[in-house]
Amino acid sequence: MSSPDEIISVKNIYKIFGANTTLAMNMLKGGSSKKDVFEKTGQVAGVLDANFSVKRGEIFVIMGLSGSGKSTMVRLFNRLIEPTSGSIFLNGQEITGLSDKALLDVRRKEMGMVFQSFALMPHMSVLENTAFGLEISGVSEAERHRRAREALAQVGLAGQDHCFPHQLSGGMQQRVGLARALANDPSILLMDEAFSALDPLIRSEMQGELIRLQAEQKRTIIFISHDIEEAIRIGHRIAIMEGGRVVQIGTPQELISQPANDYVRTFFKGFDSSRVLKAGDVARLEPQITCRANGKLPQLADGIDYGYVLGEHDRLVGVVDRAGAGQQAYLNLHEQQPVYLDTPLHEVLDIAAHLPYPVPVLDRDGAFKGTLSKNQLLQTLSRH
Repeated sequence: MSSPDEIISVKNIYKIFGANTTLAMNMLKGGSSKKDVFEKTGQVAGVLDANFSVKRGEIFVIMGLSGSGKSTMVRLFNRLIEPTSGSIFLNGQEITGLSDKALLDVRRKEMGMVFQSFALMPHMSVLENTAFGLEISGVSEAERHRRAREALAQVGLAGQDHCFPHQLSGGMQQRVGLARALANDPSILLMDEAFSALDPLIRSEMQGELIRLQAEQKRTIIFISHDIEEAIRIGHRIAIMEGGRVVQIGTPQELISQPANDYVRTFFKGFDSSRVLKAGDVARLEPQITCRANGKLPQLADGIDYGYVLGEHDRLVGVVDRAGAGQQAYLNLHEQQPVYLDTPLHEVLDIAAHLPYPVPVLDRDGAFKGTLSKNQLLQTLSRH
């Protein structure tokens, strides 16, 4: 049974390319590798026993190296490719067994797709290209043009209705492709390497546009990419595929902090993890360094140089050091920039460098949640 916050889920999905899929499936389920299956049968295993779900309203990125199965996976969602085995559920309804007519309705109403190639009709205007899917669906001319203009406005192309594709830049052409998908108002937007053919500056611009659209519309987006920078920038969660298998799913912070294997770890090699990790990902809570503000001077335990004084609801009152304790003096925290659980790690570096004690980390209500020392920061960043 699907959770209410899941919009799409896959259960035990396999995709085998070839004429003798039964033999290949039996070998795979018997423990044979993808390589063994190909060498002995000539069958290619595209996706192997995939199990995961996509949450409603998130940008879910699927990434991997060439041949990992990521593009096959996205085409299984709308059954442009039929799975060999397993089930796909949309809003709790299994769609792997739908008739052709019912599947066509799902594609028209629930899913829009944007490909790497712009796939625009050169003889059609921007408006006609955007409205093309609606025309095929039998929507009246007035209605489809109205919806196409709304979609063009959403992607920043209002007023470009009568231009032709050759008159547009690559970035503008891809916006038309995005508008064409949005014109159907789909619940899920499937995007297969949609920005990889664009120049870096235009690509960054389109990524920003996608983030803006998702924030405004809360639309579910499944995005295929091979670029870790892109995946981290746009993805709420990332699924990493290797050899047809989904090897790990998590937020960017989770993947960086707890990679499942060396394959996942290599994606982040050389990546500046301080741009992604938050203070809360690294902070440690050590009870022996905290003390309560009860009207008396806190006593520091032997071997402890600094103490974090907590008031009501664990709110941080101040920091006391061993030398200052005898003089009844606190180090006042109010003069320092607050560091919260969600503060990016790169913003903590300068603060940590100038404080004589580990940086206190708070939640947004001001409650003390732990500390970040210089050594912790160095160890974390050196690992990544």
